[in-house]
Amino acid sequence: MSGQRRANATPTPSEGRRRRRTGRRTGRWIAIAASVLVLGAAGTGGWMYSHLSGNITGVDVDDALGGDRPEAAAGGQNILVIGSDSREGLGDAYGKNLTTMQSDTLMLLHTGGDGKWASVVSFPRDSWVRIPSCAQGDGPATEPHHFKINEAYAIGGSTGDKAQAAACTIKTVEANTHVRIDHFLIADFRGFTGMVNALGGVEVCPKEDIHDSKAHLDLKAGCQLVRDDKALGYVRARYSIGDGSDIGRIGRQQEFMKSLAARAKSKLYNPTALYGFLDSATKSLTTDPELDGIKPLYSLADSIKGIPADRISFLTVPNYPRERDIPTDKANVSWQQPAARDLFTAMNEDRETLPAALKAAVAELPAAAGTVHVTVLNGTGTRGKAVEVAEALRALGFQIAATGNAPAHVDKTTLTYTPDQADRAKSLAGRLPGLTPTPAAPDTGAGITLVIGPDFPDLTG
Repeated sequence: MSGQRRANATPTPSEGRRRRRTGRRTGRWIAIAASVLVLGAAGTGGWMYSHLSGNITGVDVDDALGGDRPEAAAGGQNILVIGSDSREGLGDAYGKNLTTMQSDTLMLLHTGGDGKWASVVSFPRDSWVRIPSCAQGDGPATEPHHFKINEAYAIGGSTGDKAQAAACTIKTVEANTHVRIDHFLIADFRGFTGMVNALGGVEVCPKEDIHDSKAHLDLKAGCQLVRDDKALGYVRARYSIGDGSDIGRIGRQQEFMKSLAARAKSKLYNPTALYGFLDSATKSLTTDPELDGIKPLYSLADSIKGIPADRISFLTVPNYPRERDIPTDKANVSWQQPAARDLFTAMNEDRETLPAALKAAVAELPAAAGTVHVTVLNGTGTRGKAVEVAEALRALGFQIAATGNAPAHVDKTTLTYTPDQADRAKSLAGRLPGLTPTPAAPDTGAGITLVIGPDFPDLTG
């Protein structure tokens, strides 16, 4: 398995809000960067156009995804962008201890159905999610389980197969968001330094000295051009900067993208720099067959370029440290529910304006799972169902007060609570899609009661 456990400092609510604002500002720069890439290629000569288009690798993942997938969104399209840790061609300075392919960055781009707005959602790579069964090279498929979201790419790519790596990542994102992925694009580090160097470097402005042995980076404070290992180290650095979290690194990578896009835009009329940038960029790309080539990427970027800056939102999946629910887990984050689910529902319904409930939920964390005590009763008639559900809830950090059989079989799952348990019941309901907690009858004993019906969602992954 990939991804050793790492310490993950917790950003404060004010820091989280500041990063979300920064993300919204830098979202337009990501669109500009994509536009520079393909619009610049479109302006080159015919032979160069063919060469650059031929650099892009197209792979088909439809068979690996199977037929059990979410329905298409009500409008627009969803494109999964995967930043791969592949270091092919970079020597042993980076990644010499990697035994599998790994993903470093994961984003979901949704272009609005009317072509007038877009949203980009970043997934923290330390997100603790359900990893569905995936093909693993020539061996047997893996069993469903929970782990960091970036493990999906490593499972599929265990033998170096990018198609399988992409397929497992797509299956994992779809299983946890219920959003259907229409296209994907993989960009790896093989082309990163080439793009930066072709532009003569990219400006960064660290506020303090950086000394990060894991990222092979020693950098003085202040604005400066970085290239080669320093550029790669800057976007990889994590533990020695800020709060040491992956959330913080996402913000720095977004700022680097802004600087890269501005630098590339300024070099549009320098043929040597532009060609080097485009050649390195296209060599690093792997896409689905429909995006394979300069022409379809041009069409995508041209549509994004036409969207006003204030109608491109850049977000991070609402999350909180998993340590709140599982005290022994200091390395990962859990998605904040129902806020995350509201976000993906809006995407599926092709709604530009995020629901007010999402904004309110992000501002107020749910009660920690360890403070929620629930009685689980089996109303299905299936022997052992209450114990099975209780174990799944324990794995999420919830406390089980008791298990047993309901007085009678039920057609639908219910979650009831006494007045003093309203906030805790809401926290539990947030992890159970489609379930709305209701007040218990006046003569009911204190606490939260979950009566399992045949519609109860699968929590086992």
